[in-house]
Amino acid sequence: MQSAVSPWRICLAALILIPIGIRKARFLVFIVAILVGATAMSIRQASLESSAIAQHFDSQVNFTAQVMTDPSQSVSGKYSFTARLLAFDIEKKHFQLRVPVRIISQQRVELLPGQTVRASARVVESNESRVAAMLLVDKEMEVVTPPSRWASALGAIRTGLRTHSGDGDAGALIPGMVLGDTSKQTAQFKDQMKRSGLTHLVAVSGANFAIVSSFVLWCMQFLIRSTRYRMIATAIALTCFIALVRPSPSVLRAAAMAAVLLSAHATKRKTDSLPALGFAIAAVVLADPWQSRDAGFALSVLATAGLLLFAPVIENHLPTHKKLAGALAPPIAAIVFCSPILVALSGYLSPMSIFANLLAAPFVAPITIVGFIGALVSPFAPVLTSILVYIIRVPAGAIAAIAHWSSEFPVLTIHNGTIGFAIVAVLVGFLWLFKKSWRSSTAVIVVIILSLTWLQRWPAGDWQIANCDVGQGDSMVINLHHGRGIVIDVGPDPVAEDKCLRNLGIKEIPLLILSHFHADHVGGLSGLLQSRRVGQVWISNNLEPLLESTHALKLLRESEVVTVQKGLVSQIAGIQFEILWPENTTNNFVAMPGEGSQINNSSIAMLVTTADWSIFTAGDLEPPAQREILGSVRTVDIYKVCHHGSKYQDQELMEALSAQIAVISVGAKNSYGHPAPETIASLTRLGTQVVRTDIDGAVAITAKVHHLRVRKSKGTIRLFYWS
Repeated sequence: MQSAVSPWRICLAALILIPIGIRKARFLVFIVAILVGATAMSIRQASLESSAIAQHFDSQVNFTAQVMTDPSQSVSGKYSFTARLLAFDIEKKHFQLRVPVRIISQQRVELLPGQTVRASARVVESNESRVAAMLLVDKEMEVVTPPSRWASALGAIRTGLRTHSGDGDAGALIPGMVLGDTSKQTAQFKDQMKRSGLTHLVAVSGANFAIVSSFVLWCMQFLIRSTRYRMIATAIALTCFIALVRPSPSVLRAAAMAAVLLSAHATKRKTDSLPALGFAIAAVVLADPWQSRDAGFALSVLATAGLLLFAPVIENHLPTHKKLAGALAPPIAAIVFCSPILVALSGYLSPMSIFANLLAAPFVAPITIVGFIGALVSPFAPVLTSILVYIIRVPAGAIAAIAHWSSEFPVLTIHNGTIGFAIVAVLVGFLWLFKKSWRSSTAVIVVIILSLTWLQRWPAGDWQIANCDVGQGDSMVINLHHGRGIVIDVGPDPVAEDKCLRNLGIKEIPLLILSHFHADHVGGLSGLLQSRRVGQVWISNNLEPLLESTHALKLLRESEVVTVQKGLVSQIAGIQFEILWPENTTNNFVAMPGEGSQINNSSIAMLVTTADWSIFTAGDLEPPAQREILGSVRTVDIYKVCHHGSKYQDQELMEALSAQIAVISVGAKNSYGHPAPETIASLTRLGTQVVRTDIDGAVAITAKVHHLRVRKSKGTIRLFYWS
C-alpha cells in the first residue's frame, strides 16, 4: 500500500503557492482545498493501513462484502471489482468493519453494484491506495442479496446497449463512447486508440456531460419556457446519466469540469470561468481527497484550463475561417496543456492526435446522443435500439478507421517519464509565455524535436538482425529488406510484438519460426498477424502446452505449417538455416536439471548463417539438450542466450560458440531472477558483449563481414525518439 506520507508533499506544494493566493484571492480557495484534501487523504490512508483486514495479510478469511463497481475481466481472464468489506472471520474471531477492498475472482462473476456477496479468500497487500487490501477468491462466491430494482434497471440498460452494439471495433466503440464500457475492446484496438490520442472518447468525461446537457437544454426549449425549470430538468437528466455510467470518482470529476465549461459557455465571461474552475477543483478535492493524487484529475483540470485559457488565443490567431478556427482551437489547446502528464503516463506523445481528434469530432455528438437514447429504450424496445445502433455504427466505424490510420504514424517517445514530463512542461511553458506569437514558438519547438529525434531514431538506417523488447519473452527478426523479414518467436504480448514490427517496417513474413509453444514465445502471435501475411511456419515436434499450440495453429490456419527436426538445411534469400534440434522423437528430460523440462528441451535450435554474420538461437533449451548438440555447433557472431539467460546454461556450449555479442531477451524486474548473475559472468569472462532487453530495450545489429555494430532503443542520452 502507498505510504501515508505522500499527501504531505501535496501540502508542501500548496504552502509554497500561498504567496500567490494572498495576491490573488481566487487562488486561495484552491490552495486551502488542497491543504484540507491532502490532510483528509492522509487520515483516510492511515485508517486503511491500520484497519483490521490490513493486519491479516497472507491469511485465509471468510468475508462478507457489498459490491461497489461492475466486475471487469482482465487479460489473464480473472474478474476484478471493488467492494465495501462488511465483515470477516479468521481463527474463530469475527470482525465488523466498513472499508474498501479489491476482490479478484478466478470464476466468472455477474454482479451489480449494491449486491452483497460472501466467500473465502486469501488476503494480500494491494498497491492501490484507495483500498485496504486485495482478496483473492479461488472458489465460487455466494450471492447473499439480489440486486435492487434500480440497479437491475441500470444494468439492463448497459447490457442492452452492449448486446446490440454488434461485433468489430465499431461495435466495441459504441458502449465505450456512450457509457464508458470498454469490455468489448481488444488489446490491439485499445493500443490504437491510445497511440492516436482518442482514448478519452471511451472514458466518460466532461465532453459527454456537455453533449448530454446541451441536447437536453435544446429539447427543453420546446417544452418549458422558464429557464430555471429548464436547468432543473437538465440537472435531473445529468443525475440519471451519472447513475447510468456509475458514479465513480472519475465520473463525478468529469461532471464538475463539465459544469465549469457550461458555466463559461453560458456567461461568455473569462473572469467568471476561472474562479468557477477553482471552486470546482476545491469541491472535488474536498469531496474526494484521493483525487489530488489522481492523474486523471490532473488531466481533467488541465484540459479544462486549456479550453478556457489557450483555446481563445489559438482561435484568434489562426489564419482560417472563424468557424473552422473555433473547431480547431479546443483540441489543440487541450492536448497542449495535457501533454506533460500524457508523456509522464504513457511515455510518448502523438503529433497525429490533434488531426485524429479533429477528424473524429463531428461523429462524437451523434454517437453519444443516439447511443444514449438507444441504451435507455433497450430494455423495452430492443428493435428500436437495434435500429438506432445500426445508424451510429457508420460514424463509430469512421472513428475506428481514424484510430487505425493515425496509429500507424510514428509517435514521439520520451524514454524517462519524469524527465519527459519536465521537458514537455518546459516546452508548454515556453509556448504559453510566447502565446502572442505562438505560431513561431510552435515552429521552433517542432524543429528542435525533429532534430533530436532524427539523430536518435531507432533502428537507424540499415540493419540485419533485431531483437524486440517484448517483456519476459523472445522475439527476433532477420531483415530481408523491402518490408520483409523472418521472425523467430513472437513474445507474450500482441501489442508489443505489433509495435516492434511496425518500428522495423516489417509488412511481410515469408518464414515464421516458433521455437516451442510456451506462452512467452507464442502469445504475441495475433499482434504479428495484424495486417501482415505469413508464408511458411516452422514448429517443434512437441505440441505441449496444448492450449497454447491449439490457439496458435488456429491463428495460422492460412499458412503452411511444417514440423522441423534435426538435419534440415534450408536457404531463404541467401540466408542458411541449419536445424540442430529436436531429433525426430521427443526425448524425456523431465528428470534432468532445468526449469521447463521436456517442453523447453524440445525447442528448435539452429544455426543461421550468411556471408556477413552468424547466429545461434535455441529458444529455452536447457543443459541436457544443449549437451546433445554440443558437437554440432561452431563459433558464431551472435548468441541468442537460451531461456532468457537463466542459470541453467552449459558452460562448454558457451565456450564453443565464443560469440561476439550475446542477446538476452528478458522482462524488467521479472519474478524468475532472469538473467542469472552467473550466466552474465560466464559470458563476460569469454569476452562476449552482453545486451539485454530489460536494460537496453530493443536491439538492432548491423553486420558487415562479421564486424558488428549494436544500436539500442534505450539509453541515457536517447530521451526523444520516434517509434
